[in-house]
Amino acid sequence: PKTNFNQRANAVVREPEIQAFWDTEGIYEAAFKENTGPTFTLHDGPPYANGDLHIGHALNKILKDFINRYRILTNRKVKFVPGWDCHGLPIELKVLQSMKSS
Repeated sequence: PKTNFNQRANAVVREPEIQAFWDTEGIYEAAFKENTGPTFTLHDGPPYANGDLHIGHALNKILKDFINRYRILTNRKVKFVPGWDCHGLPIELKVLQSMKSS
């Protein structure tokens, strides 16, 4: 069909524009302030502490985003607490393993 609607997402250009609009209009903050329901806090664990990055990690993050957005739409005050830094964990594990063998 012929339409004036641009068929390309052009995300490299549009995404920063949309984020800037949300920031200048305070959309997230307004939704959080106007929601009067109880607080919902989602504590997110480390992104990939147990091996190489795979599609399951992306699915995990997407589902958590869905949950937070749903809770905002159901009048909850949502707080997302990102995971902690555990990049030293594999090194610590190797050190402990080498200590056991000696």
